[in-house]
Amino acid sequence: MKKYAIFDLDNTLLDFTRGETEGVTHLLHKYGVTDLQRGLQVYHQVNQRAWQAIEQGAERDPLLNRRFEQTFQRMGLTVTDPIVEQQYRRHLDHNYYTLAGAHALLAHLKKAQVTLIAGTNGIKATQLSRLAGSGLDVYFDQLYISEDVGVAKPDARFFQPIFKQNPSLDSTNTLMIGDGLRSDILGAQQVELPSVWFNPAHLTNETAVKPTYEVDHLATIETLVLA
Repeated sequence: MKKYAIFDLDNTLLDFTRGETEGVTHLLHKYGVTDLQRGLQVYHQVNQRAWQAIEQGAERDPLLNRRFEQTFQRMGLTVTDPIVEQQYRRHLDHNYYTLAGAHALLAHLKKAQVTLIAGTNGIKATQLSRLAGSGLDVYFDQLYISEDVGVAKPDARFFQPIFKQNPSLDSTNTLMIGDGLRSDILGAQQVELPSVWFNPAHLTNETAVKPTYEVDHLATIETLVLA
């Protein structure tokens, strides 16, 4: 049985994709995009590049503040007002959707006295609001958000405050759990922690990053932590 479980949040426990799709679609429609499917595709491309740069150490805010401007530009529209990003973030603040089985998984691990740690990239206000609104906050003993830590996963420095707060945490008693190969799993690999890649969509791993375990159901994570 593991003593510690470090969980990513977005698309591991919280259904980020559902809230993101709703928020982006609303803004595309509001600002005049008629081909919403194409608009979503373009936004995802722009956003993915932004977060890849952030995970590699680039400054976060300038990249996020321009993602809608770049999206609309590629759709042939000029929208430079930074209020669009603010509107999107307000929408995300109220995205309380969770993935099926998330509450049960955390409740069972909590009952088994596993120390539950949330380790997430993102904006502090947004993540705190979503944890509280979803009711997942009651399960976690500790919370680490990249905005507070100062660096994002997979940077090994993201994990430094976690190790500092938990001196007994090591590769024998801990699992890092997340859906992101280049953030969660690579981050765990760089600090020599075993990892669980949550991959319900059965994506092909075309990277050099190798998770310790790969699962497609949250219930399987419970088995791995409590084994």
